Amino acid sequence: MAEETGSQGQVVTADGEGGVPDGTAGTGGGGAGAGALGAIGRRIQETLYSGEIGLALGVIAILVVLILPMPPWLLDIMLALSLTFSTLVLMTVIYVRKSMEFNSFPMVLLIATLLRLALNLASTRLILANGHEGPDAAGEVIQAFGGFIMGGNFVIGVIVFAILVLVNFMVITKGATRIAEVSARFTLDAMPGKQMAIDADLSTGLITEDEARARREEMQREADFFGAMDGASKFVRGDAIAGILITVINIVGGMVIGMVQGGLSFGEAADVYTRLTVGDGLVSQIPALIVSVGAGLMVAKGGLKDSAESTLVTQFKAYPRALGMSGLMAMALALLPGTPFLPFTLLALAAGGAALYLDQKARTAARTAAEATPAEPPAPVAEEPISTALRIDLVRLELGYGLLSLINNATSSRLTDQIKALRRSLAMEMGFVMPSVRIQDNMQLGANTYVIYIKEVEAGRGELRPNMLLVMDPRGESITLPGEKTTEPTFGLPAVWSDRSNREEAMFRGYTVVDPPTVVTTHLTEVVKDNMADLLSFAETQKLLDELDKEHQKLVADLIPTQISTSGVQRVLQNLLGERVSVRDLPTILEGISEATATTRNILLVTEHVRARLGRQLCDANVNADGIVPLVTLSAQWEQEFAQALVGQGEERQLSMAPSRLQEFIMTVRQTFERFAMQGEAPVLLTSPGIRPYVRSIVERFRPSTVVMSQNEIHPKARIKTLGQI
Repeated sequence: MAEETGSQGQVVTADGEGGVPDGTAGTGGGGAGAGALGAIGRRIQETLYSGEIGLALGVIAILVVLILPMPPWLLDIMLALSLTFSTLVLMTVIYVRKSMEFNSFPMVLLIATLLRLALNLASTRLILANGHEGPDAAGEVIQAFGGFIMGGNFVIGVIVFAILVLVNFMVITKGATRIAEVSARFTLDAMPGKQMAIDADLSTGLITEDEARARREEMQREADFFGAMDGASKFVRGDAIAGILITVINIVGGMVIGMVQGGLSFGEAADVYTRLTVGDGLVSQIPALIVSVGAGLMVAKGGLKDSAESTLVTQFKAYPRALGMSGLMAMALALLPGTPFLPFTLLALAAGGAALYLDQKARTAARTAAEATPAEPPAPVAEEPISTALRIDLVRLELGYGLLSLINNATSSRLTDQIKALRRSLAMEMGFVMPSVRIQDNMQLGANTYVIYIKEVEAGRGELRPNMLLVMDPRGESITLPGEKTTEPTFGLPAVWSDRSNREEAMFRGYTVVDPPTVVTTHLTEVVKDNMADLLSFAETQKLLDELDKEHQKLVADLIPTQISTSGVQRVLQNLLGERVSVRDLPTILEGISEATATTRNILLVTEHVRARLGRQLCDANVNADGIVPLVTLSAQWEQEFAQALVGQGEERQLSMAPSRLQEFIMTVRQTFERFAMQGEAPVLLTSPGIRPYVRSIVERFRPSTVVMSQNEIHPKARIKTLGQI
């Protein structure tokens, strides 16, 4: 829109309308100053509207009341505000659906209590200073409450006030405090189980990490709320006690001041100061009673999901027979001799009429629903499929109740986080996607015991000390740190459970120090690696093939099912994983399968050809610190004996060697490799290609960690060193 500047500094638009926009245009320095003041004013107004300093100003005002005297007219306004605010709190509590929707209630309770105590102090100052002037010395609100409740008799006022204080202190506040204590205790006790359920759902994939985080935050807020309510309920009890003491001080002190300084007689002083004190007490105790009822309703909501009003109406309407029986009891009381007939009869008719109306309404609704439903034979009750009873957990970790802190500790590395990292590490290292681990507690286990299951069969167990560290000596020497001697559950090494304060000393001495979650994760890693072949299912194999890059899908299409089936690929991958050979380079494996199936369909021979294609990977996985592959070769004599012991053809081929010779071979291999192990070497047993799988089948029974390779698997560029011979 085109603009022109007029002679007076206004901005005149093309349509003829003018004005000073936002106070930024004006004449001379006065216009600039007015604009700055206007901006400051708008900023103050926005701050007040946003509530950024409203609460702070309110608390400061309450504190000022504790120090400075208050005129009677302002005290009247503040007492009316206290009554209204208490009613607002009670109504809000009634209409909220869940306690967490009003989780600021403990802070509101503190502010309301502080406000009442400040007003008590202000009214006490007025009563003691001006009480001899008459009943209106402390304002009209206190005068009205004192005169209305007392009815001209201060004894009645004192009794009514005492009853209100007792009801608030002994009944409502005490009950609300007890409910808050129990709710806080049970909420905190239930946190480990709830946390475990969340982690279990996350581990099994039922919920996402965002949903799990939201559940944890909600659980934490709930625990914080009930913990705060447990403490905030003490405010009301303290307020009730303070009200009693203030009342006694006002009456006694007021009568003394009235008789000594005001020249009143004992009867006049008693009447005036009692009327003022009781009126003051009622004005403060009625809001206190209202807030106490609100606090009781808040903690008594429990598991309600709707507002208290709708929940009560719905639940009472659901049982018309209860209303009917109440009406019968009221009618029976009306017929008793000496009992007033009319009140009980009216109540009996009202309850009976309501019961008949609700019962008729329920019958009509049921009849309408039945008519709307087509006349078909009722469907049989759906039974749970028997297949659900056949499902098994591929990997399950059971914990004793003393180890629940391993998954609930938010300040350190939790077990669930380490297991998630383990799944990613195994996928990168072995190309194997580890199944989800189901974690659950088992009260039948020892408090500090854990058990690992593979396909519902126990595969490992161990004992932990949750608040201690496991210390091991990599040199195999005895550990001199104080602690409980034990055996490391994964590799069976001697170890010591030591206090966490000894961490620095242990590391200074060169010991290996691990925390309990790491012990479990290490054990789980080795168990899973030992059972990868069993955990690789047909569906997982198909998933690996489907997730190959697009450029490799043509290789999969040419290979399956013309040359080999998916089950055949699964068996090859299982053979590789059984010897802890990574299958991450799946395209090379498939190429090796394609080459081998051109001449044989024997899965064992296909696997050996694939191992030869993976020679670079196998050599790299077995090099020592110097980048050399240490070897122990099989002598020509043993080579010949193994070759001659092979019987059968194709898939039926197997090893048939005399037990005495097998025992001699086992003893020789064990002695040789233990000798090299004492020298710090972990050599590879090298054989000819034809007998390698059969030698491996013997060696894995007594030394599963020993790698057996054939000459075909030694990459041409690998650096090798022969250490000895079997």
